[in-house]
Amino acid sequence: MTQGAHPSPARRTVLGAAGAAAVLGATTVLPAGTAHADEARGGEDRGGRGHGYRSLPVPTVIAHRGASGYRPEHTLGSYRHALDLGAHVIEQDLVPTRDGHLVCRHENDITGTTDVADHPEFASRKTTKTVDGTSLTGWFTEDFTLAELKTLRAKERIPGTRQENTLYDGRWTVPTFEEVLRWAEDEGRRRGREIWLHVETKHPTYFRGLGLGLEERLARLLRRYGRHRANSPVFLQSFEPSSIQRLAKLVDSPRVVLLSGAATRPWDFVQAGDPRTVADLVTPAGLSWIASYAQGIGPTLDLVIPKDASGRLGTPTTLVRDAHAEGLVLHPYTHRNENAFLPADFRRGTDPNAYGDAFGALKRYLETGIDGIFSDNADTALLAAADLTARD
Repeated sequence: MTQGAHPSPARRTVLGAAGAAAVLGATTVLPAGTAHADEARGGEDRGGRGHGYRSLPVPTVIAHRGASGYRPEHTLGSYRHALDLGAHVIEQDLVPTRDGHLVCRHENDITGTTDVADHPEFASRKTTKTVDGTSLTGWFTEDFTLAELKTLRAKERIPGTRQENTLYDGRWTVPTFEEVLRWAEDEGRRRGREIWLHVETKHPTYFRGLGLGLEERLARLLRRYGRHRANSPVFLQSFEPSSIQRLAKLVDSPRVVLLSGAATRPWDFVQAGDPRTVADLVTPAGLSWIASYAQGIGPTLDLVIPKDASGRLGTPTTLVRDAHAEGLVLHPYTHRNENAFLPADFRRGTDPNAYGDAFGALKRYLETGIDGIFSDNADTALLAAADLTARD
């Protein structure tokens, strides 16, 4: 095993639950009048008790694609394990099938996350496409019906890094988002609490160009399962601001604009000829514009604390302060335990797949005042959050 001696899954669960219990003790207080506003919007949701996103523990631990540090990502097994570890919110990424169903995959290219290459009946489906300006060769969800996609099995995306996860290859199918909504309802009843979801529209401009618009399909499902209200236990997120603006017209669910590297431009900006970059969007003026249609931002961690030329963490930016001034919550991405994904000053040893000083890195990030964090290792993030709140 290249990842070294890790805690057993059982111990991870115990630690994660302990961290969750500690963090839950620090639940934030709802602003005055929120309860009345929620009642005016329709009261409790079918999908949960309807307390609203301000009732979540701070910092909120968002399970990135589920417990993807321990199970193949975007499977019901990964989502369930994340809940067992104590995660507050579970993330889904949505892409469509040819017949218009929304399924949970980080990308529409399913070459690395399913066993599609082992299915000779789909060999002719392999093709090259340009998605958001990038040429990709593989198999794509929009070329499969849901029935065809369900014949495939999910597998670990980065087996060289997470060899232990390959134990679970083939155990689960690719879930539809509707299946996840039903699963969340069942888990909510079983666990006696609302199950929060963090749902991303992937490549929305690209799919709209194919006649497979994501937002309307997503809104219909949210309404069907009672997660369309401002107090519903769901966040909607996208790297394309226009997707969030479109969703704002369809549902009242809380919305988050994702922000990549400072020099990058959202793909919908590229297509529309909008010259603004992410650097423009994280200025006070840019954040004010985002706050006009969204409740939060999901910046890359480098926008919160930049790295220097050697890959070490530098001085925090003013992003947290500036976003909070506009009433926005911050859910940065992504924390992972492995050396390869940690800042250089928190790596330990020479094996890129071994765990580094994840707690040290998390401490630096959480101390900036961010409201939550996406993590592949929810148990680690929960313990770090508990450490922080114990000192407050």
